[in-house]
Amino acid sequence: MAAVTALRLRDEGGPALCGQLLLYPVTDDHTPGTPSYQENGEGYGLTRDAMKWFWDHYLSDPSEGAHPNASLLRAPDLSGLPPALLVTAEYDPLRDEGEFDADKLRAAGVPTNLSRYDGVNHGFMFWVGVVDKAGSAMNKRSLRLAARRLCRSALTASVPTGSMLSPAP
Repeated sequence: MAAVTALRLRDEGGPALCGQLLLYPVTDDHTPGTPSYQENGEGYGLTRDAMKWFWDHYLSDPSEGAHPNASLLRAPDLSGLPPALLVTAEYDPLRDEGEFDADKLRAAGVPTNLSRYDGVNHGFMFWVGVVDKAGSAMNKRSLRLAARRLCRSALTASVPTGSMLSPAP
C-alpha cells in the first residue's frame, strides 16, 4: 500500500514524499506467483494461502489485481517516485516481488537501496531479541540514518532553503 500511495501521490498531484520505507512489500498480485511464492509458500509463517486470503479481501474482483493501484510492478512508469529503502527476507513468499520492485525502481532512475536478510522469514524485523538478525535490521540508528538520507536528498532537491520543510542540520 505504501508503494502504491507514492505512485498515486505522484500521478494525482499530491504532496511530495521524501522517501519510501518498504518492508517485505507486496508489489504484485499473487497469481501466477514468483519463484519465492513456490519456494516459501508453506512452512515459513506467511503462506501462499494467506496471501490469497488477503488479496480476496483487498480486491472487489480478482481482475483488479492487474491494476497498478493494486500491483505496483504492473505500473508502466515508476520514474519520479521518491527514493526507496526496501527490505526482503530469504524465506518470504514476497521476497521476489520486493526485489523485482527494487530492480524496476532503479531502472526508472529512482535511488533505491535493497537489503535482503538471509536465513529469516516474513515479519522477522519485529522479533528483536528472538531472531538474531532482527536487531540489526531494526537497529534504530541504521534505519533512521537511511530514512534521514532519503529525506534529506529529496527535500534539498525540492524545497527552497529556509522553508519550514528544510531538513534540520
